Amino acid sequence: MTGNVPQETSSFVGRGAELGRLEGALARHRLVTLTGPGGIGKTRLAQRAALAAAEADTGGGPGEADTGAPGGAEREAGAGRGHFPDGAWWADLSTLDSSELLLSTVSDAVDLADHSLRMPLDALSEWLADRRLLLVLDSCEHLIDACAYLVGELLTAAPGLTVLATSRRPLGSAVEELVEVLPLPADGPDALALFTDRVTDRLGRAPLAEPGAAEAAEAVCRRLEGIPLAIELAAARVGSVGPGAVAEVAEGLGSRFDTLASPGYAWPRRHQTLRTTIGWSHELCAPLERLLWARLSVFRGAFDLAAAQAVAAGGPLGAAAVAPTLERLVAQSVVRRIGPGAEPGTGTESGPGTLPTSGNGNGNGPAHAPAPAPAPVPVSVPATAPNAGSGDRYRMLDTIREYGHTWLCELGEVAGTQDRHADYFTGLARWADAAWSGRDQLLGYRRIEEAHPDLRAALDHWLDHDSAAAAELAGLLVYFWTCCGHLKEARSYLERALEQHTAPGPARTRALIGLGATLTLQGEYDRAADISDRVQAMVAMRGDSEDLAAAACLTGLLGMLTGQSRTALDAVREALGSAPGYVPGTLRSHALDSVPGSAFDTPDRLRCHLVEVLSLTALGDFAEGRARALELRRHCVEIGEVWTRSYLDYQLSVVALFSAEPEDAVAYARTMLESKHLLGDSFGIALGLDLLAAALAAAGRAEQAASVYGTGGAYWRSVGHPQRGAPELQPIRDRCERTARAALGDDGYAVAYTRGAAAHGPTALAAALLPDGVGHE
Repeated sequence: MTGNVPQETSSFVGRGAELGRLEGALARHRLVTLTGPGGIGKTRLAQRAALAAAEADTGGGPGEADTGAPGGAEREAGAGRGHFPDGAWWADLSTLDSSELLLSTVSDAVDLADHSLRMPLDALSEWLADRRLLLVLDSCEHLIDACAYLVGELLTAAPGLTVLATSRRPLGSAVEELVEVLPLPADGPDALALFTDRVTDRLGRAPLAEPGAAEAAEAVCRRLEGIPLAIELAAARVGSVGPGAVAEVAEGLGSRFDTLASPGYAWPRRHQTLRTTIGWSHELCAPLERLLWARLSVFRGAFDLAAAQAVAAGGPLGAAAVAPTLERLVAQSVVRRIGPGAEPGTGTESGPGTLPTSGNGNGNGPAHAPAPAPAPVPVSVPATAPNAGSGDRYRMLDTIREYGHTWLCELGEVAGTQDRHADYFTGLARWADAAWSGRDQLLGYRRIEEAHPDLRAALDHWLDHDSAAAAELAGLLVYFWTCCGHLKEARSYLERALEQHTAPGPARTRALIGLGATLTLQGEYDRAADISDRVQAMVAMRGDSEDLAAAACLTGLLGMLTGQSRTALDAVREALGSAPGYVPGTLRSHALDSVPGSAFDTPDRLRCHLVEVLSLTALGDFAEGRARALELRRHCVEIGEVWTRSYLDYQLSVVALFSAEPEDAVAYARTMLESKHLLGDSFGIALGLDLLAAALAAAGRAEQAASVYGTGGAYWRSVGHPQRGAPELQPIRDRCERTARAALGDDGYAVAYTRGAAAHGPTALAAALLPDGVGHE
């Protein structure tokens, strides 16, 4: 299945006729909006329709999801695959408080990691222009005007695009086909089946065999008018399968509705029914359960127990009481358990799918390469790390979260709870930043990725209340933003934080360096150079060696991407030389001699060593570049660091290619791509695919090379740039491409190239990493 539609975590009951009507509407109309009140089942219906559409187009089934980008630059590649040959893609808008990040969220959803200076809407429109896909925008009601405008622009720019929206009210477009989602028939079998199914899930067997249970369940469904969320909340109140259990729920509901019934009540009937049911569930909660419900409403995305304890504990709700109280809310369907997050071990359990390994099987590059490095050390979570628990994650449905937030406001606890929320996620960012250059790098990356909606919320909170904290958090997130391609989001937050926080100090310096790196990656070199000069002057006055290293990394990055490799080399060597006890020509300082297993003073010095290697190679000093890369790579493997190691593999592949060692170049490029896949680094993957294609061409495997060139071209398009990298490497890439084209002829090259481009995403990346001769015909 092509796309990113979330898999269902509970059974889908009924709605056969509605699904048929929705599928027909999607076949006839380019904008279909599912409307209805909260809790009516819009999201589940959209999810089932999107999964069915994606599976029909690929011939796949549940569990075969592919998280790659939409593929198929050539329309012929999708011929005969159904209505949406480029898949179904899901954008959850419920985590957004404003429209400012709407474009960023939708771009992320379709795997567009745009690094360019284009306007975000232009980049997204171009990305979708020649694709035939289904885009689901879930929960549009609080961003209705922005969503309506965005959808109108995208439908104009992308004739093959179909949009399915869910909203409590229409978008208001002239081309919109409205499909109202009604409750399940209250007297029909589906409502009763949903009630029975949810009780059975909790208790292990059906409750309706007891005398009078079926009649009581039918009464519950009638009282709740077939509203799915209300039925699920009622089912969660059935405490056993013994006699009278369902009847007790029916009696409790009846009393609640009789108490609240009022002829002058202003809510529409279905809204009143759901709100009354949620209020009934709230009333039946114990005081600590109601308090936890209210405090958990500040989370924008999924959270784990550690986060819940840090944010929601306090006063009568002690930290030790959070876990059992949370479990009781899960049992009552107030909170939903959605499965585990990133775990200790490899640090990649929640990351991209598994790819075939290359080289010698342990991520060390060519089996015959000089001085192979030892196997990587598995990732572990330090006991002091925020969010260190690796258990289940939880989430609230929007309607229930809104009720909890109303209660939080009544308690007068909004400000304090939001402060704790922002403090917790700032602490998580500090830990992940410190872990970036060590064995916990992948785990930290996954934790930050999972927490992305709440990190945005924390940034927004600090921007409103504490500019210094906003600048610190924005600076801490730079590596995540730049690796994941969230450059426009990074730029927006960094510029806002720097505008508000003008006092000199570490937070402002780091945010400035982050903005400079972001601008460099976007190609805005003049402004980046200005920031680099300002930062260099600032850190030179303070004389701090760590600040000097961080500033030198920015100067080095800018120099490498603008053909000034000598400037880059000089900058990082000067910064490295400023470290106390630094031993020239090595990776260590005397200060580290007493620290077993340590390779580097600081993460910034590690990156300075990387810039040194990259600059040496770009300047043509292959012997020293290779020696330094191999030494640095061994240290990276020893400490379990992945990001730097991936670029060292890139450089070792470049050196092998220039040294007429194409097989080593192929092996190192493939190992680099495995690491970049783990990090979700589209820019790095594009670089690696270009290099792998060149190495394959040099090795005489022209057809495989052309296919990989096509996959690389699709990735370059996803980051919004033509092929990039050090300018000095372009001639050999061009020469290898001409070699492959000459071997295949123009027509043969075009066929292979198109095949690679059409399969863009992890599927194509996996094909590029397959052993030679497998899957490339």
